[in-house]
Amino acid sequence: MRTYLSLLLDTRRAKKDGSYPIIFRLTHLRKTTSISTGYSILEKYWDSKKCTIKRNYTRVESIARLNTLLLKEEARANDIINQLYDKGKLNYFSITQVKNRITRNNTYDSFYKYGELLSEELKVSHQYGTSRSYRGIISILRTFTKGKDLKFNELNYDFIKRFERYHLAKGNSINSLSVYLRAIKAIYNKGIKAGLVEKEAYPFANYSIRQTPTEKRALNIDDIRKIMELEIPKDMVLYRYRNYFICSFLLYGMNFTDMCYLKLKNIVDGRIKFRRRKTSKLYDIKITEQLAQILIIYLKGKGKEDYIFPVIKRENPELQEREISWERQRYNRGLKTIGEMCGIEQRLTTYVSRHSFATQAMLNNVPLQAISAMLGHSKLNTTQIYLKSLPTNILDDYNQQLIEMI
Repeated sequence: MRTYLSLLLDTRRAKKDGSYPIIFRLTHLRKTTSISTGYSILEKYWDSKKCTIKRNYTRVESIARLNTLLLKEEARANDIINQLYDKGKLNYFSITQVKNRITRNNTYDSFYKYGELLSEELKVSHQYGTSRSYRGIISILRTFTKGKDLKFNELNYDFIKRFERYHLAKGNSINSLSVYLRAIKAIYNKGIKAGLVEKEAYPFANYSIRQTPTEKRALNIDDIRKIMELEIPKDMVLYRYRNYFICSFLLYGMNFTDMCYLKLKNIVDGRIKFRRRKTSKLYDIKITEQLAQILIIYLKGKGKEDYIFPVIKRENPELQEREISWERQRYNRGLKTIGEMCGIEQRLTTYVSRHSFATQAMLNNVPLQAISAMLGHSKLNTTQIYLKSLPTNILDDYNQQLIEMI
């Protein structure tokens, strides 16, 4: 093992009273760092051979007790190093990570403080949606704990079960609970990776996050045509929302946020080339005649760096996210009206076009892997979630085929 600890007097820099700090010198993978013990003495009182304080030191009541305390701290630190070694983690830790484990220099023993730190880091990387999610669940948990802090070791299986009962007793849904628990799980997993809590303490090992099936989101092709052919005056805001919906469908079910960030420079040789903000997967979509007819409305008088759709108007990334959020709310309200105008009973939302595209692709025998690539998913099982329920009329047709065989 290439990691070890030494107790010594650091004589490199004297304090104002002439004393030197007693430290642990940590060596890890040929690098060294110091860990303070909080004690300092004059050099004449230090036994460099035995690495102990000499008996003639008079500033404490019991020299033996102080030496025993230092030895206990050294034993505790070595025990942490040995645990990391036994778990096969030691060689993958930086010296700073090892030091933090030893010193317990974790100001984020608090689940709340660590979650807030992650939220701020996500803001810096412009991941505002996840940042809001983390802050939201922390706020909800603070209410649940009545303002008291929550340590990582307190967030256990029993705590989750109590939070579940609290949430459901207020008349909230299983699915909203699922959203909150997934945020808690994500923060906790990052805490494990950061060394703030041991993997063995993982509270979700024996707890399954439940979710009830949501209502069918996909439209049939006739309803898609109704929306596409709906006559709306160009000066009405609904005209723009109908165009958003159809463009999303024609752009492989592109989600609204990605559409908002499309710029003229993303149009290259008659194709839309753009990386999904969520997964960095590349969209490379041919601009069909139907799509071109809508896009041309929004391209007039714009330069390469201009956004195609009139949503983002500010340069600050955080304000841009707010603009998208506000427009999405207005867009969803507009879709409700459009659905009523088309006589579509199903509730229309921004995600309906995406799910409709995925479902229609499946019904037209497009391979699952191709659908996954078209949706910009990084995992195939994400696509399977989109397609987990076939429209009931398709199931009816399959059932009729079976009956006719009898």
